[in-house]
Amino acid sequence: MADPDSIILKIDQAHHLVTAALESNRTSSENAASVAQALVSAEIDGQIGHGLSRVLAYASQSRSGKVDGFATPRIIADKPAAVRIDAASGFAFPAMDLAVSTLSERVANTGIAVSSVFRSHHFGVAGYHAERLANEGIIALALSNSPRAIAPWGGKSALFGTNPVAFAAPRKDGSPLVIDLSLSKVARGKIMVAARNGDSIPEGWALDANGHPTTNADAALAGTMLPMGDAKGAALVLMVELLAAAMTGANFGFEASSFFTAEGDPPGIGQVLIGFDARMLSGDSYLERIEHLIEAIVAQPGTRLPGSRRLNARLRVEADGLAVSRSLVDELTQLANHSV
Repeated sequence: MADPDSIILKIDQAHHLVTAALESNRTSSENAASVAQALVSAEIDGQIGHGLSRVLAYASQSRSGKVDGFATPRIIADKPAAVRIDAASGFAFPAMDLAVSTLSERVANTGIAVSSVFRSHHFGVAGYHAERLANEGIIALALSNSPRAIAPWGGKSALFGTNPVAFAAPRKDGSPLVIDLSLSKVARGKIMVAARNGDSIPEGWALDANGHPTTNADAALAGTMLPMGDAKGAALVLMVELLAAAMTGANFGFEASSFFTAEGDPPGIGQVLIGFDARMLSGDSYLERIEHLIEAIVAQPGTRLPGSRRLNARLRVEADGLAVSRSLVDELTQLANHSV
């Protein structure tokens, strides 16, 4: 039975709705299309914290000028195996599109290449960017910092972001293997969705502003996230902060404004995307070797490959359409129909 609180959208309908909502709120058609592609892909994959719910915050930030919806990213420093991209305080996705296209052209010639992005914004599902390179036969690593949410291990005040990391590996047949994770115990976007819906969160995800465990989503957003792996995870968070912010010339997490509100200066965070020529670096044995490893993994009962839920979600959407809450569709429709 269909959920009466949801509306089934075709993929092109979802794209059109997001694009129209952003274009009506001070965003160019090119940038709106780039953002829509990423957000709809996240929604399809079941990553709703990075999906259509983000449009509301994005549109409010375009209206206020916190995000420049008309920004054009550009390469400002260029070497054969490295480029530096200025996102120009616009949405991250057009800048990441430039990073992906640049690396896809250069990795074949250099064996390895890196794009850094600064003056950027929320880049959504990290695996989305890495997977696009893997679809072209390139092993990819994507990193980003984000506004402060995690305290240094032993501290109580947030200093670092949740700092997502993604790795994508091409395979001989079928979709790439994608490993995508936030370095907090859960992505902050999931807590944002819980707060929006008035839901509680599991204990162990976050602390409140006084450093106490909480199941209240609003209290969690006002407090700090817990890193995965405790002290070891906090060290990985620091590593990403150094690579994605210090190395790119972007704002650190404690210097960046919120992704969720329209007030304040642009977040100005950073991203790094690295591509490796899998076949050249392996002596052309890579594709056979990764399949050998995957066969050994799945031969053990009870195992599953990272990303398998994502692929299953895509099949469901392809068959049944994309189920989106009626209230969210109504809000996006209102945005699309009221230009500013």
